[in-house]
Amino acid sequence: MSATDELLENNARFTAGFQHGELEAPPARPVVLVTCMDARIDPALALGLVPGDAHVLRNAGGLVTDDVVRSLAISQHALGTREIMVVQHTKCGMHGLDENALALRIEAAAGSPPSASVRFGAFTDLETSVRASVARLRASTLLLHRDRIRGFVYEVETGRVREIH
Repeated sequence: MSATDELLENNARFTAGFQHGELEAPPARPVVLVTCMDARIDPALALGLVPGDAHVLRNAGGLVTDDVVRSLAISQHALGTREIMVVQHTKCGMHGLDENALALRIEAAAGSPPSASVRFGAFTDLETSVRASVARLRASTLLLHRDRIRGFVYEVETGRVREIH
């Protein structure tokens, strides 16, 4: 059985006791979390969230990309969020990633190079990366609320979330 098939079986069990069908689209807490897709990070467990509490945006590295800004603008303008937490983490695969080597690997597998405009978002200093993401959001004119944007590091070794100033 494939991993996807196992997850679909899990979903069948989940729907038997499903109780969140009446939740509204705007989150109960007016906050959006931008974090990494890393499987070791469970934002709900780490921050005490339950379904309906917050919007959670995930990508490789927890980086602020054009699409993250687009989603945050929708979250603020259409769904009432006011705060943003950027949460990157220790032992991230994007930390120290060789972008050129990755592009060559993708080219070899795909038979053609990735678009020249594709940047993977590798970084060499975690705290600097968090600060850069926060600064990019604070500078974005697409966002209504830029006064409550904060940056954090999730420590995969301990589960602790610490603020970066």
